[in-house]
Amino acid sequence: MSADAHAPVPTLLVDLGGTNVRFGVADPSRADPLLKDSIRRYRVAEHESLVATAKQYLADTGLKVKRAIVAAAGRIEDGETVKVTNNPWAISAHQTAAALDLDAVHLVNDFAAQSMAVTLLKGDDLVRVGELPLPVIGEDEEQTFAIVGPGTGLGVGGLLVRQGHCSVLQTEGGHAGFAAHSPEDIAILDYLNHKYGRVSNERLICGQGLVNLYDAICHMVGATAQPLKPEDITARAKDGSCPLCTRTVETFAGIFGSVAGDLVLTLGAWNGVYLTGGLIPILLPWLERGRFRERFEAKGRFRDIMQKVPTQAIMNPEPGLLGAAALAVMESGRPLLGR
Repeated sequence: MSADAHAPVPTLLVDLGGTNVRFGVADPSRADPLLKDSIRRYRVAEHESLVATAKQYLADTGLKVKRAIVAAAGRIEDGETVKVTNNPWAISAHQTAAALDLDAVHLVNDFAAQSMAVTLLKGDDLVRVGELPLPVIGEDEEQTFAIVGPGTGLGVGGLLVRQGHCSVLQTEGGHAGFAAHSPEDIAILDYLNHKYGRVSNERLICGQGLVNLYDAICHMVGATAQPLKPEDITARAKDGSCPLCTRTVETFAGIFGSVAGDLVLTLGAWNGVYLTGGLIPILLPWLERGRFRERFEAKGRFRDIMQKVPTQAIMNPEPGLLGAAALAVMESGRPLLGR
């Protein structure tokens, strides 16, 4: 990293997924570094490359930047390249910097960015799931939080706060094996095991996971499963038109609570869990109704401790860009906490 990298220069922010790419600009010198009016979204299928799309974004907005942080849904190789999951673009940090005439491009995993977003959330960005108060980031010298997000897949990360400094623990925890706890869980696991072989948490806790759960529940009760999409299931559960869809989202909420509780035990995330991802605002009513917390806390000898761990839903629509903005602040050398 060059000597002038540690300066609060305007930074291009990119949140790159399989279907859409979102852009924004951060001013690391500001208390709220993400410039809200700078946010734009483009469809990946309509553009040939990240560079071409970024050039269009900069032309559309007229904004000037010196650096970029790209949060991509894929594994970063040596900090230099990433092949994005479900996306035809292959990205090189150095080639992107040269093509856009930038001082540097920093590639990060999309869930590393989502985890860092926690440091900048405020007010209506968060909704409590349960009765416990929202945690305060940086309140103690040592804090550990879990971040878990069902969307296209299941993302899992950790946020470590140590003596005022933040760092992210990147994991592939969504691919950990599903642990069945109830007779219903066991029946679901048996059905999905015959269909897929090994069953990960992601097979149940994501958009397609809703469909898998619906199919399994239909099989369990002897009903014929309809060819529903995730949005069909949640819509029918919301309007009460399909009892099996309602049971599906209730079951999803319970299993999600169990998975989130296991993450607390695994990471030692006693300070709280943040629920993120595109499904969270849609499923929030069912998460709030009790089954999520009930199974979150049902950890045997650790129940008393789990009852003291707060869970909260991230409602901010752009956690990827917000987390990239937090990383831009850190790279500028300015303090992220206590701003």
